[in-house]
Amino acid sequence: MKPVERRLMRELPVLRRHLANSTALALLGAGLVVTQVTLLATVLADGFGGHTVAFGTLAALGAVVAGRALLAWARGVLAQRAASDAKHALRARLTDRLGRTAPLRLATGRHGETATLLTRGLDTLDPYVTGSLPTMAAAGVVPVAVVGWLFATDWTSALIVVVTLPLIPVFGALVGMHTARRTARQWRLLARLGGHFLDVVAGLPTLRAFGRAQYQARRVGDMADAHRRATMRTLRVAFLSSFVLETVATLSVALVAVPVGLRLLDGHMALRTALIVLFLTPEAYLPLRAMGAAFHESAEGITVAEQVFAVLDEDEDRPARSDEPTPVPEVRAVSVRLDGVGVTYPGRAAPALDRVSLHVRPGEHIALVGPSGAGKSTLLALLLGFTRPSTGRITVGGIDLDRLDVDEWRRRLAWVPQRPHLFAASVADNIRLGRPGASEAEVRQAARDAHADAFIEALPQGYDTRLGEHGAGLSAGQRQRIAIARAFLKDAPVLLLDEPTAHLDPDSEAAVTHATVRLMRGRTAIVVAHRTSLLPYADRIVTLRAGHVDSDVGTVVAGPAGTGPAVLASAPTGTHPLSDFVPSPLVPAEGPMAS
Repeated sequence: MKPVERRLMRELPVLRRHLANSTALALLGAGLVVTQVTLLATVLADGFGGHTVAFGTLAALGAVVAGRALLAWARGVLAQRAASDAKHALRARLTDRLGRTAPLRLATGRHGETATLLTRGLDTLDPYVTGSLPTMAAAGVVPVAVVGWLFATDWTSALIVVVTLPLIPVFGALVGMHTARRTARQWRLLARLGGHFLDVVAGLPTLRAFGRAQYQARRVGDMADAHRRATMRTLRVAFLSSFVLETVATLSVALVAVPVGLRLLDGHMALRTALIVLFLTPEAYLPLRAMGAAFHESAEGITVAEQVFAVLDEDEDRPARSDEPTPVPEVRAVSVRLDGVGVTYPGRAAPALDRVSLHVRPGEHIALVGPSGAGKSTLLALLLGFTRPSTGRITVGGIDLDRLDVDEWRRRLAWVPQRPHLFAASVADNIRLGRPGASEAEVRQAARDAHADAFIEALPQGYDTRLGEHGAGLSAGQRQRIAIARAFLKDAPVLLLDEPTAHLDPDSEAAVTHATVRLMRGRTAIVVAHRTSLLPYADRIVTLRAGHVDSDVGTVVAGPAGTGPAVLASAPTGTHPLSDFVPSPLVPAEGPMAS
């Protein structure tokens, strides 16, 4: 077995049970094969010898044939059930992991590969579970039983079988190593095709608007053709393997059949004995030939299993969480500290964050600024528990974040992403996602706090209006205010905002800024900002560049943390000109929105 196969056996009890059941069924099947051959040889020998064939022998032969058919049916049913259970277990583990890391995989452009892995990918495990494992069990049991019976019947024929039997796995292994490499390349091309196709479908309106739809269609066609060529090359190797194994098995059977025929003609062997040997010899090679064919059918599934475990092991080299999580401190505002934190994504040489240190005091408002790709969203992903630091540590209220109950910690967080996801449900249900079970009055109050009640009331059914997937039917600013209403409803002490005013028109930006400033009051807030409308309400501005803290602009004006200062007190000369942080004229630093 390959290491990945051993791991499958170790981590999936259903496969261990399936292998044990397959071995028991193979042993029973070997006994039925020997019995059937013996009975058939007796019937034929009696018939050719002019003797009357006993009815009991014919009845026993019919019962054995029916038993083998029943056994084959049971083997198929158990194999299909085991395959279904194994895929269910792996999908559950993958979705559990992706529940913690999916936003990170989206950010690194791996969502298409993940979708292919969860759907088409895991389905390729069927041939391994239903074909490879049962034939592997049969290959370890049936040849031994058949050769043992041959030794009892004709030891010279059994000796030839023992000598030639190892030739099949040897030739199969030689061809199989070549097949494994080609199958791995075939899967990589399929994952790339699936990921690219998903991206193209998601961005089709944009591609059509910019006249790039035909170009991307050709790209998808080229990738599909590359996958087709790789598949055909893999099939050619599989056919070659079948030819080699069948040729070796046929020649091996001939080495037994020719001497048996000569001895039978010379009268040195009884007809019944010769028939038993001739019928049993192919049965000794059959499981090994079947295992070779099953290997090629299951090669893609083994490659997919390696990818599955690669996803599950992405954080294996990082410190494990405590078995007994520490409760999150029951205070309204907590401090958050990052000490020398670094994050390196799989497959990337440069770290997304490198030795970042930051202290956020209780109730403080921090604005993160910097160019795209500087690591701002990665820092939020760390605090959300979507990823874990490769180096350094994060503490919340003096307690290591790895020791906290991650679900309890997330209940203390409110997150407003740059592009909030709205589900195909009513407006009220989308807001209620912040606190399931909230009353209608609480939902309406949250919408009023987020300045969303006016446009919601104007919808055809008001709060009962059903939205399309991704919030189809609403503008970007309206979707953002519903996300802010979720945060108001959740009423969490720690607020994480990822560019809430990005991609909005001036009026929507002003409304979202006003609602966000109101939401930040009395909470510890970390805001990722590309635009300037929220910067006047930050106590500090922290700049990230290439994963490093480039600078930390000091307290903006005197006053309690989180009260919404209006102007900057200091800015490093030559690094942050004051004009970079001037409030947007759409949102005055003083007045109703700052009050």
